[in-house]
Amino acid sequence: MTADTDSLNAFVQTGQTAVFAEKNGPLSGLRLAVKDIYAVAGMRTGCGNPDRLAEASPEERTAPAVQTMLDAGARFVGKTQTDELAFSLMGQNAHYPFPINPKAPERVTGGSSSGSAAAVAGGLADIAIGSDTGGSIRAPASFCGLIGLRTTQGRISLEGAMKLAPSLDTFGWFARDIDIYDKVARLLLDDEKAPALTRSVSIGWVDGLLPGDAERTEYRRMGGIVASVLGGSKAAKEFSAEPDRLYWAFRKIQAFEAWAEHGGWISAGDRALGPGVGDRFQFGATVSRDDYETEKALRAAFREEMAALLGSDCVVVMPTVPSAAPSIGLPQDELQAYRERALHMLCLSGLSGFPQITLPLGTVHGAPFGISLLGPAGSDLALIDLGRRILGAAAKE
Repeated sequence: MTADTDSLNAFVQTGQTAVFAEKNGPLSGLRLAVKDIYAVAGMRTGCGNPDRLAEASPEERTAPAVQTMLDAGARFVGKTQTDELAFSLMGQNAHYPFPINPKAPERVTGGSSSGSAAAVAGGLADIAIGSDTGGSIRAPASFCGLIGLRTTQGRISLEGAMKLAPSLDTFGWFARDIDIYDKVARLLLDDEKAPALTRSVSIGWVDGLLPGDAERTEYRRMGGIVASVLGGSKAAKEFSAEPDRLYWAFRKIQAFEAWAEHGGWISAGDRALGPGVGDRFQFGATVSRDDYETEKALRAAFREEMAALLGSDCVVVMPTVPSAAPSIGLPQDELQAYRERALHMLCLSGLSGFPQITLPLGTVHGAPFGISLLGPAGSDLALIDLGRRILGAAAKE
């Protein structure tokens, strides 16, 4: 991908090229873009930071999950932008031109899988690989009107990918079409024996995070489509931990692990980390091992509660994020406020390790707005199957 054909700033422009012989398979004819935290043979991995890129050597082999897609016939079209060290949610990397959201150009793409979302939403790729630690598949998918799945924790190999917070990092991808999404899933996910998803619940405080009448009205409309397929949702009982407590457990686990992975490199020089990113890493430096272990224990208890709530055949129906993507140029404090509200929703999948799919059913303030289904561990393919039925029902409206 060259600069003159990438009007969306979706791809990293480093003068690097990688050429793969195209193969025949279930992804033949489909264009594949890859987030620049994954190894691609012959290319350097920059992870959204100029120093990391300058220090990197060309990769000797491609990340196995990426290679699986290439072996299935996908045509590699380039590496995509990522937020710096994958530690942001807005898609605004201070070192590079921001990717453009094709569905709402005045709004952010979301991150950290920003370029991947822009490439698929803008028709520059049919599939784009990303990752999801705190919401980096689900939020950009909602912001850009795409399908996105945070897979069950550990279900797909992250070998050959930059780590951010290893106990939270997951592989993910974007597509506009549910059939294409399913083709990728059946390549990468092992055989699944999970039963069909037939029940749903709602969590009152999660729905209560919607900020205004426009969001609540559109969410009710989307929920009606889901109910036409799945039946109405019952209200879930309260979790033992309060919403803020869950949020902070997620934040501390993520930050502690991120500092453990990157703190030495950050401390070795003036890395000029962008707004917010540096603050989040420095916060990680203040989280003690004792605090980390305390939050891990809370996470284990929450996971048990979520598993009991869902059983083998139930999903949580919930907004993916609070609203449409924030506007470009919003002050940093307002972006942070949106981020915190969003993470209160997004952290439930991260803490439990359970899969969550977002579907592009809605529009609010003239921009995309997704609805999510969070299912039991291992229900990834069942969520995609359910998503197909829901999208089919929406198309008949």
